Amino acid sequence: MRFPDTPLVLLHAFPLDHRMWDEVGVAEHVELLTPDQRGFGGTPLGTDAPDLDTVAADVVELLDGRRALVGGCSMGSYVAMSVLRTAPELVAGLVLVSGRATADTEAGRANRETMAARAEQEGAGFVADAMLPALLGAETHERRPDVVAAVRTLVSEQDGATIAWAQRAMGARPDSSDLLRGADVPTLIVRGEQDTLIPAEEADALAALMPKAEVVTLAGAGHLPPMEAPEEFTGAVARWLE
Repeated sequence: MRFPDTPLVLLHAFPLDHRMWDEVGVAEHVELLTPDQRGFGGTPLGTDAPDLDTVAADVVELLDGRRALVGGCSMGSYVAMSVLRTAPELVAGLVLVSGRATADTEAGRANRETMAARAEQEGAGFVADAMLPALLGAETHERRPDVVAAVRTLVSEQDGATIAWAQRAMGARPDSSDLLRGADVPTLIVRGEQDTLIPAEEADALAALMPKAEVVTLAGAGHLPPMEAPEEFTGAVARWLE
């Protein structure tokens, strides 16, 4: 094992919680930490302004000075980048799943604000219907009703105020291209073959920034490979750890 004494932190996607990692079986290879980000999974949201650096600070507090492999899916990958930005000395490697280096476009930020405002007014009830078509790949929708149901449950159980906070925090995140270009750490980039939110060219552009990046594409998966293809995802991470 390349990192025998280094924990692996995996940060969940929006708008899910730590349970999205339940089928990922890498605990036999590495100490695995899968915390809920603030507000998700019933954790307190607090009163801080929306900022992924605030979530990164929570991760740094969790690590308590230990170096770690830091990774995440979608929103979780953006938080991992924020940890690298704010505490690079703690990051021994990165696992970036379904993420991009660039900041949101103006249109993307506007879409996030629309959902944030609606979530504040209506709660999380509408979010699953709005997001499920894009969160999961076509094959998952057709053949894995259990996964579709599980994602729907996770989304519907989150708090509307947390959804609004996280959307605004993601919309405010900076471009991380220069940060990653200078990151001299081993990196695993995982994407789903059927991910319509992060197309293949964006995953390739992310990998091109990083001198020590390896890209794995998981067939039949969309934006949430750890839930759609957990065995394949586990295998990719385990091989990378070795």
